Amino acid sequence: MSQTETTPAAAVDPAVATGSAQFLAPVVIGMEALVVNGKQAHWNVRGANFIAIHELLDSLVTHAQGWADEAAERIVALGLPVDARLSTVAAKAKPSAVGGGFAQWDDMIRAVIDDIDVVLADLQAAIDGLDEIDLTSQDVAIGIKQGLEKDRWFLFAHLAE
Repeated sequence: MSQTETTPAAAVDPAVATGSAQFLAPVVIGMEALVVNGKQAHWNVRGANFIAIHELLDSLVTHAQGWADEAAERIVALGLPVDARLSTVAAKAKPSAVGGGFAQWDDMIRAVIDDIDVVLADLQAAIDGLDEIDLTSQDVAIGIKQGLEKDRWFLFAHLAE
């Protein structure tokens, strides 16, 4: 009969696991909210730049889902569970600027950028906080921030004059 491990194979300091989860869990929640709100924006964007924005939002959603998974898997690798159920995300995520209906492309981009900025703040807090706790988890946050800033730039470029 085999036994199921409930903790990581390598010994992990519980303080490292708890500290890392404290900073990465908000990133998971924020990314999952960005997935839902990004898809909402994707479906309801309107206007002259429709196809470009529609496709960029699809890319953002795909990236955000991957980054949520990366941050969550780091927490689980350290031996702690992750709660990113829709009810948890809805309760813990900051309110979105993305509305429930159609919106012109420039308003939609501004709303999505506002949502991205919320997650970027959580990522910066993770980067700063993880510096003394766990450099591997910090590297995860740095990589996610780099990618999210790139996606933000792609969207912002449509607004820049």
